[in-house]
Parts: sequence; structure tokens; C-alpha cells
Amino acid sequence: MDQQLLYQVEDRPPMLATAVLLSLQHLLAALGGIIAVPLVVGGALKLPADQIVALVNAALLGSGIVTIIQCKGVGPVGIRLPCVMGTSFAFVGAGISVGLEHGVAGILGSSLVGSLVMIVGSFFMPVIRRFFPHTVTSVVVTLIGLSLTPVAVDWAAGGVGASDYGAVGHLAIAGFVLALVIGFVQWGKGIVSASAVVLGIASGYVLCLGLGLIDFTQVREAPVFAIPQPLHFGMAFPVSGILAMSIAFLVTIVETTGTFMALGAATRTPIPGKRLASGILCDGVGSAFAAVMSSPPLSTFAQNVGVVSLTGVASRHVVTLTGVMLLLAGLFPVLGALVVTIPQPVLGGAGLMMFAMIVSAGIRMLASTAPSRRNTLIIAVSLGCGLAVTVRPDLLARMPAFVREVFGSGITVGALVAVGLNLLLPGREREEDEPA
Repeated sequence: MDQQLLYQVEDRPPMLATAVLLSLQHLLAALGGIIAVPLVVGGALKLPADQIVALVNAALLGSGIVTIIQCKGVGPVGIRLPCVMGTSFAFVGAGISVGLEHGVAGILGSSLVGSLVMIVGSFFMPVIRRFFPHTVTSVVVTLIGLSLTPVAVDWAAGGVGASDYGAVGHLAIAGFVLALVIGFVQWGKGIVSASAVVLGIASGYVLCLGLGLIDFTQVREAPVFAIPQPLHFGMAFPVSGILAMSIAFLVTIVETTGTFMALGAATRTPIPGKRLASGILCDGVGSAFAAVMSSPPLSTFAQNVGVVSLTGVASRHVVTLTGVMLLLAGLFPVLGALVVTIPQPVLGGAGLMMFAMIVSAGIRMLASTAPSRRNTLIIAVSLGCGLAVTVRPDLLARMPAFVREVFGSGITVGALVAVGLNLLLPGREREEDEPA
């Protein structure tokens, strides 16, 4: 389906209520991931509950503020597209290893210094952009969707580690939500089609509420209001931690570049090198700001590209409002706790559709590449290598930590292989940088 855009990048919904509804589905798509990272890191470091809450609040507040900057732009900072920023799992491995030895202060100090890699790297993006011609970009967009799809499948099955993983009830709820989202997109008109994700999730939530499957314990225990404290955990600057985080930031540059390319395809927006540099710079500056606010590093969320692709709402002003919601969730933790009560199968049903839309966009891009043996080789080998890591992450289990850190993401592996083959094989395809 070649989805037409209901709202272009610069469009504003005519009513505030419409904008709130449309921005809410971006919040629902991102909130779980934003909260999960501080929960995983805090659990691994065996932090007391109040410190984990402080990490979560800081992550939400930081994500909200940087999302607003990424969407609206402040001078040279911000790509001015509908980007949701949030804490990234790309930093979890390095963060835990640093934290076990140097505590949260070591994670935050290492993140602050490591973010310079992304800030400095942003100035080279006009050059790096030339390594991402159409064939390479098509591979990366496809791998983003393929890498996210297993996440939605795990949600639909009840969540990784659930004792009843794959239970018929979970799959039935996910199927119910998926069917509703399909119906809203295909037969809904105007706002109904545009808000298909939030309507599907809301319907699934009501169903689960009626079945008694909603646990409000977290809502009752969450504080109503809390102000995140800058430098709450202090900062330390271990050399080993700085190196580990710097590597993670290098990997994130590759992944974020791919996400911006996917977003450009979804919003029908060219992404020249200068615009790409502004987005990467915001990721780096945002991560430095997050460290000062006592939050793990931030990056652009790929899953929200699926919301744009599915609903046709590409307005950056809508996602700016999502940033405001994230900011409020950081100040009023009870709001975030309420969203977290959404059962994972409900998110899985909607997520499967959102992430599959990214795959669909990637396939369309692959189909439009020039038919040649060379391009076929690049696509086949890079997709194969990227999927190898995505489907079988234990493939790298016996490799040194450095190798696991760099090549642990299928998106990164596929992108690097595609770029490498494009450089090495005769008849190199070039991407000339477009004017900003």
C-alpha cells in the first residue's frame, strides 16, 4: 500500500484535540522502550527502587525535551522531522559493564564524554551521506523493519521471559488489535485512519480491562509529581567506560543514519548531508544533556517511523506535542505508570503492523533499485549478514567484547556490509549530496 500523507511535515492539524490524539500514538509506541532501558540498567546494578525511579523520570524528561528540539530545531541542532527521541538499548551492554564497576556516576560521566563522538561526527555527515546511495539506504530501511518485527512478536506473545509466553490468550488479544488497526487504516476516513494505532491500542486496553488483565499496582505506587535532579548520581570518568561508550556512540551514528533515511522515505523528504548532520548533532547534544539530567544516552527511535508509515501523519508539530507529553510524564510519573499498564499483547498487535510497514517501505525501495548483478549481490549479502545477527545473536557469543559491541546490531552489520560492498565492487554507486 502506497500510503498518501494525510499531514505533510510542515502541516498542523486544525484542532488541538486531533493533534493530541495523533501525538498520543507516538507516545504509546515509544514509552515502553524509554522506560525499559533505565529499568534494565537499574535492575542489573541492583539499585534501590527510589534510584530506579529517579533514572526513569530523568529519561522521560530528557527524552521529551530533546524530542522537542529534534522536531522544532534550535539553530543548527535538530533535523526538523517527526522524530521521537528516547533512551537506547544500543548503550545497555556498555552501560551495565561500566556501571558494575563504577556505578551510575561512571555511566553518566562516560556518556557525557562519549557523546562528543557523535557531536564531532555530525560535522562529517555530508561526507558520510555519500556512502549511502539508494541501494545501501534501501537495505538499511529494510533491516530496520526486519530487526524491529521480532520485538513486536515478543510483545504479542506476552513479553520475553513471560512464564506463559505464546499463550493462546496473548496471541488472540494481539490478533484482535492487529485486525482493528488494519480495519481502521483500510476503511477509516480522515482522523480515524490517521489515529488507527491509538484507537486499536485503546480498544485492546478496554478488552483487557474487561477481562481483568490490567494490573494497576505501578500506578498506585508511582509518585504523582517529581522533579528530576541534575547530577543526582554525580559523575565519574573512567577511561575504560569512556572507550566503551564512545564505541556505542559510533555504532549509534550508523543506526541513526539509517533511521533518518527511513524517516525521509516515510515523510517524502530528501535527507541531504547538512540535514543529516543537524539530526546527528541533536542526538549527540541531547545525550550530553541527558547525562547531566541523570539519564542514560538518547537516540532517535526507529519504531516511530512505523507510525508515520502506517498513519500517513508526517507532521513534525504532532511529534513535538509527543515531546511535551514525555516531558509531562517525567514530571508526573503517575502518567507514565498508567501507560505502562498496557498489556504487551496489545502493543504487539499494533507494533506488528507498524514495524511491518517499515519492511514494506524497504521492499518498495529495493524494488526501485537499478536491476543489475552488482546491486543484487549488495542487497543479498548485506541482508543475509544483517539477519544473521538479528535472528541468531548468539553467533557472536564467543567473540571479544569489542566485536560484540560493534557488530551486535543487525542494522549496523547490514549497513556496514552494504557500504563496504558498494565501495569494493566495480561500478560504484554514488550519492551526490543534495543542497540543504
